[in-house]
Amino acid sequence: MADISTFRDEPWLTQSLSVGETTILAAGEVRNVRAIDPEAMRILGSFGFIYMVNVDGYYVDELGHACDLQSGDVVWIQPNIAHAYGPKKGRQWTQIYVVLAGAQWEQWAKAGILDSKRPVTRATPVEFWRERLHATFPSDPAPTPAAAMRTLGGTLQVMLDLLAAESESRESPDEAWLVRSQRLLSGRLGERSPTPQAVAREVGLSYESFRKKFGERTGESPGRYQKRRRIEQACAAIYQGSHSFKGLADELGFCDVFHFSKTFRQVVGETPSDFRRRARGE
Repeated sequence: MADISTFRDEPWLTQSLSVGETTILAAGEVRNVRAIDPEAMRILGSFGFIYMVNVDGYYVDELGHACDLQSGDVVWIQPNIAHAYGPKKGRQWTQIYVVLAGAQWEQWAKAGILDSKRPVTRATPVEFWRERLHATFPSDPAPTPAAAMRTLGGTLQVMLDLLAAESESRESPDEAWLVRSQRLLSGRLGERSPTPQAVAREVGLSYESFRKKFGERTGESPGRYQKRRRIEQACAAIYQGSHSFKGLADELGFCDVFHFSKTFRQVVGETPSDFRRRARGE
């Protein structure tokens, strides 16, 4: 049986990262965290979120929310709301934590993006999100200002995607075809996403009906949506400095760099080279 008594903290940052008025105070992975007593709830002065990697526990707060916690759950912390969470007696606990402060998170709270009425959401598969969160943070213990901006941008995107995963899980059955088609059209970098015609077949619609319904719901055609999502993936890869233009053209299904650059300019309004220089502050 695994040892459930030894506390272990693996920080992913050795110092806080700030971009303007927005800060990531801390991030890392914790094993065998001590439970917070529901009779003596904790109050933090910062925003944050906790992704449950290997958990059988509980969550309660002063607003009356109470639930069991499982692997794949996300706890969203807001300042000055008393809360408690932890493992049930004799159970294991591994979590990823990110602690935040500043204007960005305050604006999200005011807009209801970070909703105190929904403090626990869910996103699986666990290993996918664990790897993605870990990849967001730099290995350099003293990152440059550019690396700090990339880390903050990656954190913003992961947070929005975690929240979007919860929103998708609450879609009505009538919306299932749209959610599935958007996921299929988006694909992942390095994977060839199916054509709009193939996606129509996947969701059980004729192409003409699919194209019409998709346009009514999203304001753009399936082909345009797919093109835009491919270029958004290209922007993220260029921003992270992880691919050459030729590599991106190949992985995104463009026949050559010329067609990739042409499409990139149509969507973004500038060439990939100009975007890279601006993203890197050159």
